[in-house]
Amino acid sequence: MTDQQQTPATAAPTDEAAAEPSVGTQVAERSAAEPDTTEGLPAAETPAAPQDPAAPQDPAASQGGPVAPKDRRVLRAVLRWTAVVTVFAALGAGTAYGITGMERTDVPGLATESDGRWAYPEITRPPLPSGSPRPFDTKNWAQAHYADLRALLLPAPEGATDDKTLRGADGWLPTKDFLNVFESKEDRDDVGQLLIDYGLRHIAARGWTTPDGTGTRVYLLQFDTGTVADDVYGELTTYGAPLHAVRGAAEAEFDDKYPTAADFDSMSVMRYSYDEVKPYGAEQLRQAYLRAGDVVAVVLQSRKGTAEAVPFQQTVTLQSQLLG
Repeated sequence: MTDQQQTPATAAPTDEAAAEPSVGTQVAERSAAEPDTTEGLPAAETPAAPQDPAAPQDPAASQGGPVAPKDRRVLRAVLRWTAVVTVFAALGAGTAYGITGMERTDVPGLATESDGRWAYPEITRPPLPSGSPRPFDTKNWAQAHYADLRALLLPAPEGATDDKTLRGADGWLPTKDFLNVFESKEDRDDVGQLLIDYGLRHIAARGWTTPDGTGTRVYLLQFDTGTVADDVYGELTTYGAPLHAVRGAAEAEFDDKYPTAADFDSMSVMRYSYDEVKPYGAEQLRQAYLRAGDVVAVVLQSRKGTAEAVPFQQTVTLQSQLLG
């Protein structure tokens, strides 16, 4: 530090030093203007009392000469600034530790922005009847879901309004209500006959509307075996587009932007997802068809203007997990 590099007392000051005081000299002059107190200073820093002229001189003092009062004031100023720097360093370290120990969302201005996912309640698979295997157990050749199909429906996310029209009697939706999903009478007739021919057992459905106006409908259609459900799945879907137009989307195409990483398990749950072809109508409609064992699921999600992709993918993934 500059205030420690004092010019020896024996050296004569140059003209430059006399014209422009050094930094250490300025600090010393400011310290001299302040009240001089020794309270709280270590004993080594307390100014010594006047000595008796008759008392023997300190050998060290006789060698280096007495310490000038100006030097002591400089030393006290240096110690004061060192203490201040130490305090601020400690406070800074404490603040840094406090921030690193906090969750990101607890720090003002650093809260993580939502990516659009909905807040679903805790989702668990319903219990199986005693002794019944899971649908993809190696001993379950029919890939049958022995749990109550109604309990396999995805619950509505938090804050959503339930669609009571999809509850049906005792939680079972009449086939004719499901067929209203399709736009034309021809499609409704074809799908209705298809369900009769393949021995549809029953349909469970649930729907809701979130505060942003997004409407979701989930239909679970159960058949006798996984083989039968797979045949029905092939009659409803193809890779490029669904085989029967849904109300609100006269034309739909395969959604190649749907991330395969979002799929639950391609070995047990098959998925085809579609997006409405632009230009959209009053709403954008997204749809997905799933086949999991003896169940075919239809997921429809629409919203005025634009239906966001993230909540749709989230809904399809969670429903797949329940069926898998």
